[in-house]
Amino acid sequence: MTGDHYFTAEPTSPARTREVEFSVAGRDYALTSAGGVFSADRLDPGTAVLLRKAELPAADVTGPLLDVGCGFGPITCVLATVAPAATVWAVDVNERARALTTANADRIGAADRVRAVAPDEMPADVTFAQIWSNPPIHIGKNELHELLLRWLPRLTPDGVAWLVVARHLGGDSLHRWLVGQGWQAQRHASQKGYRVLRVTR
Repeated sequence: MTGDHYFTAEPTSPARTREVEFSVAGRDYALTSAGGVFSADRLDPGTAVLLRKAELPAADVTGPLLDVGCGFGPITCVLATVAPAATVWAVDVNERARALTTANADRIGAADRVRAVAPDEMPADVTFAQIWSNPPIHIGKNELHELLLRWLPRLTPDGVAWLVVARHLGGDSLHRWLVGQGWQAQRHASQKGYRVLRVTR
């Protein structure tokens, strides 16, 4: 056993790549995943609900778009596919996740529009038309709040953030916290025990 988590910066567990196949909005995806990243063996159920229930960007959206906690890149690759004119930034502390996201973006023909970076590598002047995240609940409540307070303020004035959180892991309390922080947060959808939150200024 190793001490790796999906939020470990430099995983030491064996990479052991595998294929993850899923469909979103009538399109099929086959992406490469590996050990040591979030939901390495399948599309995470929360991510699946988010991509099914949130409003995917229109084809003419130019972005920039942001995927916070990108893992091996399923959200990033969907965003890059449905919004072919948009630049998609993918942020993750896990270097293996960033490498997989870059490789998967290349696999779907979007390498020129996807930027997979560590949080501190994000240029300070970039703001986002949309932010998407299945946030890392297991880092702890305080750390989760810090993460959201870091990225949500980078929404453009008319931007929208889409978050998915399991109800039993605090989806409703996170909703209340966001409202308490001054955000317009609405429960957009619920499915399979997950809350999809739409957050605006």
